[in-house]
Amino acid sequence: MQIEFWQDRWKEGQIGFHQHEVNPYLLQYWHELEKTPGKVFVPLCGKSKDMLWLHAHGHPVLGVEISPIAVEAFFQENDLEPVTSASAGFDKYGASDLELWCGDFFDLHPLDLKGVTAVYDRASFIAMPPDLRQRYAAKMCELLVKGTQVLLVTMEYPQHEMQGPPFSVSQDEVERLYSRCFSIEPVASYDVLAANARFRDRGISAMHERVYLLVRQ
Repeated sequence: MQIEFWQDRWKEGQIGFHQHEVNPYLLQYWHELEKTPGKVFVPLCGKSKDMLWLHAHGHPVLGVEISPIAVEAFFQENDLEPVTSASAGFDKYGASDLELWCGDFFDLHPLDLKGVTAVYDRASFIAMPPDLRQRYAAKMCELLVKGTQVLLVTMEYPQHEMQGPPFSVSQDEVERLYSRCFSIEPVASYDVLAANARFRDRGISAMHERVYLLVRQ
């Protein structure tokens, strides 16, 4: 999936993946992390309000997002005045200890995530087709230090019934791609089809959202 695809989605306002409220799985399961995290990394963060929740609960936040429209909207819509800079291929926006870097996730280096002790991934992994998911998991392995915790939310449905994104990701795939570097604990699974009319209207016959806790080994 090309960078231009996501930039075009933001330009055209096709952002059905954006949630206007804090994600309920973040509210319910963040406390399941084994250690109280410090700095939290949010990949492919968009303009998610989840970052505000994490920041309000005492966590410095680093988000990475490819679309400048999303990054600028986040600060504008939340009445934040960012300080901007550019380095290493990223345009960086910061307000206090809440930073959003505009650029390609795959251009990150381990030192960029210095101090990160947790990752919140609600819509990043499932935004990628299979070939990029393998690369993404390998990149996470490269970027994160031992002990880093990941709260991962995925979606599973019959992939042949809808062209992603969001893409269907099975528990078997999570285990196959992440088990080399992470311990994996399935935390919860929910049948969400009844609550998602837009997916039912596209012909989806079954849909589950799953929550995992990963720890970098």
